[in-house]
Amino acid sequence: MRIDLHTHSTASDGTDAPDVLLREAAGAGLDVIALTDHDTTAGWNRAASAVPPGLTLVFGAELSGRWYRSEPSIGLHLLAYLFDPGHEELTAELARVRRSRDMRAEAIVDHLNADGVTLAMDEVRGLVAGGTVGRPHIARALVARGLVGSVDEAFGPEWLGGRYRLPKTDIDVLTAIRLIGEAGGVSVLAHPMAGSRGHVLPDALIVSLAGAGLWGIEADHPDHSPEDAAHTRALARDLGLRVTGSSDYHGDNKTVRLGAYTTAPDVYEDLVSTATGIPPAHGAPKP
Repeated sequence: MRIDLHTHSTASDGTDAPDVLLREAAGAGLDVIALTDHDTTAGWNRAASAVPPGLTLVFGAELSGRWYRSEPSIGLHLLAYLFDPGHEELTAELARVRRSRDMRAEAIVDHLNADGVTLAMDEVRGLVAGGTVGRPHIARALVARGLVGSVDEAFGPEWLGGRYRLPKTDIDVLTAIRLIGEAGGVSVLAHPMAGSRGHVLPDALIVSLAGAGLWGIEADHPDHSPEDAAHTRALARDLGLRVTGSSDYHGDNKTVRLGAYTTAPDVYEDLVSTATGIPPAHGAPKP
């Protein structure tokens, strides 16, 4: 089985609509794909209605978390799988983060305009396709304007990676782990050693998350070197955490392709048997 447990659609900052993403997954030879858009379940229904034969869809989301027990606080991402989308407290937290994302985007555009960079918020919203607005949408708007040559350049220090990088509201990570569990879901720490993003998490923090009920940790990821992955696996073994792997696919916003990194079948089976919130969606058997 080929299992990719971290992908994004136009419901957040990917470039493939949820149904298109599933067709791409089937074409890439995947057996299981998780849809994990940022802080939203908006793509779930469209994806569920279009599961190709032979493919299984795992419902998920990538939550914006923050460790507030250090100074400065530390941002991180949690992958939440198969949780009940009707859980009121978790739904409210996700809505709060999405509002913050929108307010941050408006503030970034205001700062750009104040510096003489002409960009309208309507241009950014036109790229969102009804999902959650994020910095990649602003990046693509800058590319469309001809102000930068690529999305990668837009995330450089002169633009969204530095001068125009503004914070957003995140969910307290211990609260997030608790709410995911209460909603019947499974929590996995995403790309903890992503040094290229400046997001290397201290081992001591991960130890605390494991003690709070974290289920797993993402080791095989495009932003992890082989040494990063080996370190993450060793830490997971010491802490009794499951190890996942995935592409973190964003369509044309990144060069990585579906299935570039995958999760072992026994870990996937453990995930499904542990979750109680909502089952995966299965396509018809292949003829």
